[in-house]
Amino acid sequence: MASRVADYLPKLGLDRRITVRMLLQHTSGLFNYTGDLDPDGTWVPGLPATGKEWLDNRFHSYRPEELVRFALSKPAKFAPGTDWSYSNTNYTLARLLIEKVTGHSFDTELKRRLVGPLGLKGTVVPGNRTQLPAPYAHGYFRFQDAGQWKVADVSRQNLSLVAGAGDMISTTKDLHTFFSALNGGKLLPAKLLAEMRKPHPKSDPLYGRYGLGMFVQDLGPACGTVLNHNGNPPGGYAALMYSTPDGSKTLTASLTAGDAAFDIATYPKMLDGLVRAALCGGQAESADEAKPAE
Repeated sequence: MASRVADYLPKLGLDRRITVRMLLQHTSGLFNYTGDLDPDGTWVPGLPATGKEWLDNRFHSYRPEELVRFALSKPAKFAPGTDWSYSNTNYTLARLLIEKVTGHSFDTELKRRLVGPLGLKGTVVPGNRTQLPAPYAHGYFRFQDAGQWKVADVSRQNLSLVAGAGDMISTTKDLHTFFSALNGGKLLPAKLLAEMRKPHPKSDPLYGRYGLGMFVQDLGPACGTVLNHNGNPPGGYAALMYSTPDGSKTLTASLTAGDAAFDIATYPKMLDGLVRAALCGGQAESADEAKPAE
């Protein structure tokens, strides 16, 4: 029988049709609290997460329940289980579920299950802390102010805006260790790992089709399948995390934009070339510097 989220978190007033699997697969239909597209493609703003509005608000503290309640104040995108749409709200709810079921904080469970066993020395849940542990990679954010493009160093920011959906600090080395261990079968039984890798047919194909917590991407006969989950906090940073199915080859990287416009046409092609070079034709090295990572 499917586990209904409302049975564990009754005070939130969730649609009783939403299951735990729907959260992990992004088929719940819940509005993304950092902003989302409505069914006709119109952008519906969420909590301040872009542009100068986010920059001016980047030290604000949010509680996970506050994020979820904001999302629930917006209409659902679709009936639970009928479609696919990536939503940070799903993973914030997953965090609340972890805390409800275990009786421990998300930070405590992360340390017990992953950070400690894998020796992830650079991975922390910062809470409301806004300072990265030294040494760290600086993150730069490009924004418009009164019609002028400007750049700000946003290495200090409060990640509680994406609680459970990106509020972590890690290093490229730790991301490598984690993703290699996960795909190498060191963290989950083979049956559960196979479930993670079952792609949903309606998911966004840009990085592959989405399973449970990762994208499954087919790079063709010369390279085969790669698994990934890239991400970024609202501004300044992005993280890449790719692996072969057996975990023997990985690509992890930390990115920042600087004073350059994002080229939505060129970036996917450059990323595809990088992934193919690293996983199909050779090894990729990564610097071990701290940065926010999803």
